[in-house]
Amino acid sequence: MQTIKKRVADAILSGVDSINPDHGLTAAEVAGLLEYPPDSNMGDLAFPCFRLSKVLRRSPVQIAQTLAGIVKDRAIGATSAVNGYLNFTVSNEYLESDVVPEILQKGEDYGKQTFGKGKKVVLDYSSPNVAKPFHIGHLGTTVIGHSIRKLHEFAGYDCFGINYLGDWGTQFGKLILAFRLWSNREEVEEGGIDKLVSLYVRINNEIKGDPEQGIAPRDDLADAARAEFHKLETGDEENLALWRWFVDISLKEYEKTYKQLGITFDSYLGESFYTDKMPAQIEKLRQMGLLKIDDGASIVDLSDYNMPPCLILKRDGSTLYPTRDIAAAVYRKENYHFDKAVYVTSAQQSLHFAQWFKVVELMGYPWYNELVHVPYGTVSLGGEKLATRTGNVVLLRDLFERAIEKVREIRREKGQIAENDDEIAEAVGVGAIVFYYLSNNRMKDINFTMDEALNFDGNTGPYVQYTYARACSVLAKAGGNDGKTIRITCEEEAALVKTLCRFGERVCNAIDDYEPSIVTRFILDVAAAFNRFYHNCPIHTADDPAVRASRLNLTAAAKTVLGNAFDLICLRRTEKV
Repeated sequence: MQTIKKRVADAILSGVDSINPDHGLTAAEVAGLLEYPPDSNMGDLAFPCFRLSKVLRRSPVQIAQTLAGIVKDRAIGATSAVNGYLNFTVSNEYLESDVVPEILQKGEDYGKQTFGKGKKVVLDYSSPNVAKPFHIGHLGTTVIGHSIRKLHEFAGYDCFGINYLGDWGTQFGKLILAFRLWSNREEVEEGGIDKLVSLYVRINNEIKGDPEQGIAPRDDLADAARAEFHKLETGDEENLALWRWFVDISLKEYEKTYKQLGITFDSYLGESFYTDKMPAQIEKLRQMGLLKIDDGASIVDLSDYNMPPCLILKRDGSTLYPTRDIAAAVYRKENYHFDKAVYVTSAQQSLHFAQWFKVVELMGYPWYNELVHVPYGTVSLGGEKLATRTGNVVLLRDLFERAIEKVREIRREKGQIAENDDEIAEAVGVGAIVFYYLSNNRMKDINFTMDEALNFDGNTGPYVQYTYARACSVLAKAGGNDGKTIRITCEEEAALVKTLCRFGERVCNAIDDYEPSIVTRFILDVAAAFNRFYHNCPIHTADDPAVRASRLNLTAAAKTVLGNAFDLICLRRTEKV
């Protein structure tokens, strides 16, 4: 549709030139004004002529009527003037000669953009806290972040994915203490990350106590945990060895989930890596006069920017998240030379990012405006905030397994048996959860319910994966397609092609807005258009061999676009379901 919009814009501009060549408009501006009518019966594109009233000294209605008679292009099938709008219908001939052949010819490259060529994007996402398992709350940063990466790669960017592990902090003092008090190496080796979580929950419960049950808080344990973390920070080898072991156990568990999602990272450098890189940034802040003492803590005053102060050092001199994030950003710029650094985290951290982004700017780093925070809404469970320390979580591995088992049950009920049953069940089950999450605008808060996530009816992941499999089945039954015969004979065929050709534009929209749900909604549009075509237009039984060949090519085009779009949202292609 980008190419069609350009052709239509050029045609409109040519028409305007014939009325008044001093209009001052560019083709890009005209293309940007083109809209999609709310009703397809009104056409495929609409141009509001109100923008031209001043320069052409005519009413929008007069302008639309005049242009309707002079705007011509082979991509335009019909033109009409309606209430100051110039409406266009894309010609079937153009769909046959240009659009479908382009999809079939480009294949895996269809929809790709080039504006990212020669530019590098560093993406910080997923980033779980070590010694805690993946739960549904981690899904957002993981799949939104990876989708944004895939979108940028699709536009030609060189992308570098960083899993900024939460592998440092006072929680490790608690975990080390809990391990020494209540466990041993054999138990942890056997229980893995689940054992680490149980120890973490137990020590938190012991520290806070339970006044209603007459159990007093344990300040002594809190002090002991802080002491263990202090030993870790000062290089105690025994504590460092335990910490490294906890990290290794956690990474083995995380890799299982990443494998199911088809996600890989280029770096796992976590918070601990930047411990020795923070002093230089603190000293820079001090030398620039930006660091101030407030009640014993070191801060950067941001009141001139309507923000609370950014805390750099606690009273005891220990660092905080902004300190590490600033040091990490400087390191990444110096080592990866990014053109854009994207951080995908909960919207609850928006103030944090706004603060340290501003501090980076005040420090004089010229790349401060290359830092991008991509927030997303929170996930709650029954209206309650998720929290590992209280055990109020839905583990992602459990959710995936339930979804996978549901797919197995459905396949057994339908008598569907295949050699790769387990592979299909995993692809569809995991896909159902991913699609459910990415169907929403990323800023929407989600009150997670298991039944809703695993509802396979309606506009769901299984529905679109089944549509892809249906296209594959049609082509397999026919022995393939010839790749050249195209004949648009009915509205369902034209509607399908017009939907497919919006793919590149939707990719650009998704990149501009950092919004994977734009791609998800597009996939649903394609699935709906293809299924209408499939049900209303006989393919294998078409009387005319040329029509049969053409419909096989349209099926191949739909399969191509669906597959390319699937790749952008972590959804696996399923040739059979």
